[in-house]
Amino acid sequence: MNHPTTAPTSWWRDAVIYQVYVRSFADADGDGIGDLAGLRARLDHVARLGVDGIWLNPHYSSPQRDHGYDIADYFAVEPAYGDLDSFDALVADAHERGLKVLLDVVANHCSSDHPWFQEALAAAPGSPERARFVFRDGRGAGGELPPNNWQSIFGGPAWTRVPGPDGTPGQWYLHIFDSSQPDFDWRAPEVPAMFDEVLRFWFDRGIDGFRIDVGHGLYKHPELPDWPCAEDGHDCDPHDYNGHMWNQAEVHEVYRSWRALADSYSPDRELMYVGEVWVPQVDSLADYLRPDELHQAFFFDLLLQPWDGQAFRGAITRGVEQAAATGAPVTWTLSNHDVPRTVTRYGITRDPAATTSQADPIKAARARGAVDVEKGSARARAAVLLQLALPGAVYLYAGEELGLPEVTDLPDEARQDPAFFRTGGEEVGRDGCRVPLPWTEDRPGFGFSLAGGADGPAEPWLPQPDWFGKYAVSALEEDRSSVLHLYRDALAQRRGLFAAAEPLVWLETGSPDVLAFERGAARCVVNTGSAPYVLPEGLGDVVLASAGLSGRELPVDAAVWLR
Repeated sequence: MNHPTTAPTSWWRDAVIYQVYVRSFADADGDGIGDLAGLRARLDHVARLGVDGIWLNPHYSSPQRDHGYDIADYFAVEPAYGDLDSFDALVADAHERGLKVLLDVVANHCSSDHPWFQEALAAAPGSPERARFVFRDGRGAGGELPPNNWQSIFGGPAWTRVPGPDGTPGQWYLHIFDSSQPDFDWRAPEVPAMFDEVLRFWFDRGIDGFRIDVGHGLYKHPELPDWPCAEDGHDCDPHDYNGHMWNQAEVHEVYRSWRALADSYSPDRELMYVGEVWVPQVDSLADYLRPDELHQAFFFDLLLQPWDGQAFRGAITRGVEQAAATGAPVTWTLSNHDVPRTVTRYGITRDPAATTSQADPIKAARARGAVDVEKGSARARAAVLLQLALPGAVYLYAGEELGLPEVTDLPDEARQDPAFFRTGGEEVGRDGCRVPLPWTEDRPGFGFSLAGGADGPAEPWLPQPDWFGKYAVSALEEDRSSVLHLYRDALAQRRGLFAAAEPLVWLETGSPDVLAFERGAARCVVNTGSAPYVLPEGLGDVVLASAGLSGRELPVDAAVWLR
């Protein structure tokens, strides 16, 4: 299937991509679950923001135990979201509005419902069917112990035992995430061959790129040795970055192959990949950004910083240096479907002594505690001006343009994140940033469902709090000072002020709490301190500010663009 395309322009180098968590965006048929038709109906909202494209969280057929990151059929659309016809219509509508379309590809693991895994369960140890996954005999006299001591990112052991052909306990299989998400063994030739088919299938339907889930995964150490940090007597965190199950050298062969596949569509189309890559050192990202591998990899360093000017400056400097070393643009993000919303992150009191796990660095960002929503909202407004002034590409998460705080008080019975259940509630999980969006100010559903039966639409799949109405699109449309209008204004002016080719140059402000830089004739100043900052006359004329200025005085927790 061929859709109209445009000539290559390296559009991705400074693109702003809007991430859509399909299940939570808009519901067209009234069943309480977002769908592709709902996204199509609300696509003008995305286009009006001024972004360059959309990235869809997994839309594939799935039992939804991890809401799409457990894929049962990579060539089909989740029935709750629509079908291939509705997908094609969405791509056409997006392209008509000048929006690129990116999809998630989940290649580290699949759903336990996937036909391959069901065949593996029915097959004998050592069979070709089991070779597609990481099956091993257990340790101990009767194989009753897991093959090694690796831990799941979602809590508990990374191994689950299955019955043998006679019904007695048999082999174990590896799952770095939930037990319903068995890891592929990429050393089995059928696995890379299948994913070549997956990429071509969706590229041929007209999409423009893929976001690669767990891009540092895929391959594991061939001998599956124990991870020393998980043993007593070692001075390291047992849940820290396990170098035996992440970031193996063979993964780069995969991305070289995938890059060649994408490049084969040139010159008529310029397709791209962006990787979700967690590595212990920022410098290690460079390996994934070589000219024949990924076009982009998310630069999470900025996201992980507290509200502190010097911390921001350090992260930005590291990102700019990475871009200079690799030639790949920095890919900035401050929010996504795995991270508490920025209003809450910047409004919560963080323990300065808290450590960050390298295996799951954003776990520290899920801290619980009292949130100053007013302070967090001001900081989130300032942060988006900072983010959009930086050189490179930007990814925004749906709902951030509404200033939504995290929903922190979901009842336990409503939660659906497997991380919550596998840790017995110790890990609060990611449901709070996935609550369905409010479009209008009234119950039921705040306009999330566009249709319903005689009794009205079903309740949204996660409950919305009563305070959601004041963050609805309809309410923010009426308020010219709202965060929605700030996003639109910033996106409309971003490229005209901060040209893509202009380098970042730091400016001295006389205060470690006030961050300032220029790119060409435009400047960005962010006040992370506790006192207002007077903007020197020489900095230029104010173009856009995240908060009201009193003369040349920039309030605390505010940012400004100047020309």
